[in-house]
Amino acid sequence: MTLLGTLDLPPDGVAVRVRGLRKTYPVSRGVTKAAVDGVDLDIARGEILALLGPNGAGKTTTTEILEGYRHRDGGDVHVLGTDPGRAGLAWRSRIGIVLQSTKEEPDLTVGEFVGHFARLFPAPDDPDAVIDRVGLGEKRKARVTSLSGGQKRRLDVALGIVGRPELLFLDEPTTGFDPAARRQFWDLVDDLRQDGTTILLTTHYLDEAERLADRIAVIAAGRLVACAPPAELGGDLRGSAVVTWQDPGGRPRTERTARPTDVVLRLAREHGGEVPGLQVRRLSLEDVYLELVGAAAADGAAPAHAHLQGALR
Repeated sequence: MTLLGTLDLPPDGVAVRVRGLRKTYPVSRGVTKAAVDGVDLDIARGEILALLGPNGAGKTTTTEILEGYRHRDGGDVHVLGTDPGRAGLAWRSRIGIVLQSTKEEPDLTVGEFVGHFARLFPAPDDPDAVIDRVGLGEKRKARVTSLSGGQKRRLDVALGIVGRPELLFLDEPTTGFDPAARRQFWDLVDDLRQDGTTILLTTHYLDEAERLADRIAVIAAGRLVACAPPAELGGDLRGSAVVTWQDPGGRPRTERTARPTDVVLRLAREHGGEVPGLQVRRLSLEDVYLELVGAAAADGAAPAHAHLQGALR
């Protein structure tokens, strides 16, 4: 049986393989809470997987375990064929990490900083080319401390990719970007995809996940509750629609249905033609995500498929 989040691929076709991942933290004397509770997940080589979830869901803990920065309490984890809990420098040179924020602001120029960072890797990309690639060409000679927040974020990305990583962790990479800069960054991610880079993306921007990811994994209360391509996330729920209208007293009414045409025809008959305030809207990825997270909370973070199926009946 294929587990939620896993892929039927040979080991050499998988960049990340996780089985039964568990991490607990003490909350009081003798009491612990599971931040990650039995996660199974594969990421194929060359795939972009977006990991979504509310704050405190376990995204950061899971990612830090995969990066080798946090120890796990249970489960098997292999990243690029190696247990990250026991990995050395050779393994670290094969991954790239873009954290939510970088506190270090050396008294160096952008060119000097990226060039210095590149020397940490055995086969780095050309630092000047990377600087241009992230849109900092005009700031090459500027001090890092003089950069704006969005420019520092671009620098974070440059540091994450200068080593030509096989696997890139992008943690909220476009925070602080204006809309134009976000789309430029998406083009960069597309370029990395073409180069064969595997990417684990965590983001709060659902349009970003929908635009970039091959699959979206949703984690809630430490459990993986859904994992599918963006157009398939939520199963039948994604094909449903919300019909809204006003009753004869002017009060708003709403009905969610997998057959919106039938609902509209019924309402037209009931109203003798025009239906006041009629609107039909297909569920967006945001709607589906909120439903998944809400269902997980209601069901104790169990996989949400049964709950979602029932919501359509």
